[in-house]
Amino acid sequence: MLVYSHHITPRLQYIVDYLNEKLGLQAVVTNDAETFKAHPSAKINYSTQRLAADELFIQSSGLLHEDEIRKQYIHCFEWKNSIAFFQTNDDVGFDIFSAIFYCVSRYEEYLEHEPDEYGRYAHWNSWAWKNHLLHKPVVDGWLQEFGKMLQNKFSTQASGFTIHASGFAFIPTYDIDIAWSYKHKGFWKSIASSLKYPSTIGTRWKVLRGKLQDPYDSYEWLHRLHHQYQLSPIYFFLVAKEQGSLDKNTSPKTKALQQLIQQAKQNYEVGLHPSVHSNTAKECLANEKNILQQLIRERVTKSRHHYLQVHVPHSYREIIAAGITDDYTMGYGTVNGFRASTSNSFLWYDLENECSTQLRIHPFAFMEANSFYELKQKPDKALQELIQLKNEVLQVNGTLITIFHNHMLGTAPMFAGWREMYEEFVKLLTKPV
Repeated sequence: MLVYSHHITPRLQYIVDYLNEKLGLQAVVTNDAETFKAHPSAKINYSTQRLAADELFIQSSGLLHEDEIRKQYIHCFEWKNSIAFFQTNDDVGFDIFSAIFYCVSRYEEYLEHEPDEYGRYAHWNSWAWKNHLLHKPVVDGWLQEFGKMLQNKFSTQASGFTIHASGFAFIPTYDIDIAWSYKHKGFWKSIASSLKYPSTIGTRWKVLRGKLQDPYDSYEWLHRLHHQYQLSPIYFFLVAKEQGSLDKNTSPKTKALQQLIQQAKQNYEVGLHPSVHSNTAKECLANEKNILQQLIRERVTKSRHHYLQVHVPHSYREIIAAGITDDYTMGYGTVNGFRASTSNSFLWYDLENECSTQLRIHPFAFMEANSFYELKQKPDKALQELIQLKNEVLQVNGTLITIFHNHMLGTAPMFAGWREMYEEFVKLLTKPV
């Protein structure tokens, strides 16, 4: 396939590469109009005017031909049972190239916005939230329809022209940032906690004497669940050396945490959960990564920031420098849904430096902490939302990534029902062996 544009920019090349990956195309970009006109096979004209009768014409709105970051005016309209923006008068109906770029580059996060209480990009700033589309992976839907257009137009013109269709995938992930409620805290910290929370003394000392399982210990239960339903999860461990108001993990010097991490690595993939402190103290990121690498005796390439503290573009540049190749932080810490309007992974585009990178971003759709702490949902209500998100992803053959925490899947009374909710969802999704 040949794609024509009067001006080839890094932004345009990024989107063509994105389409090649997602639709299985082998598109090449040219700025030679005569070569384009003479091309006998599938071709897309991405410019401001038509060039050939046998082309698919997409009228450029200008975004991909710019090299600046400025406010974009998003006016949504109905398009093929969905919603789109950057409306045009061409063969598609909107500048799908620019619309996808706007979403997956996280263009809007570079603009002036109101942060949430933790300083993160807040969901209420996003175009998807404002247009009630946060629960829909609209980019995946656009691609699905665009693939049909290409197939219908070029399947007879180009011998063997086909569109690649990926299948639905489910990736469960877990954040281990408070490994135990009572165990492995140290003598003096246990005493101080008992004095601060006297109602927990009875349970605390039963756990410490081995008479009762720690209420945050859900690891064996999860292992049985994964085996029964053939799940391949990813565990993200917080191994911060210094504790703070948000980083309250068990010390990585603790033998029990070291063994827990090593046991997880024997069966599953393990990634780093960079501390909140690492966002302001750059040396912490490398130190935490080295700690985890020494424990699992393998290079760490996956990450998800604690409290989802990722700030575009600085956080991504720092994890790239640290050797991270895959990040799983793309989502909101306040509501569930699709922050980048897609369920599928994509390479991060550094908008300030105008270049594509090799850092792959994996968006998640659901985090139970959002449901419990932010939305004040009961497990049954959260299950309904999770099933809705799963159905949206199924429709576009996307990837559903969920986040759960060990402590919410344990036996603590305040989290009653969440373990059962998660198992019910897994049953709906998979078949036991």
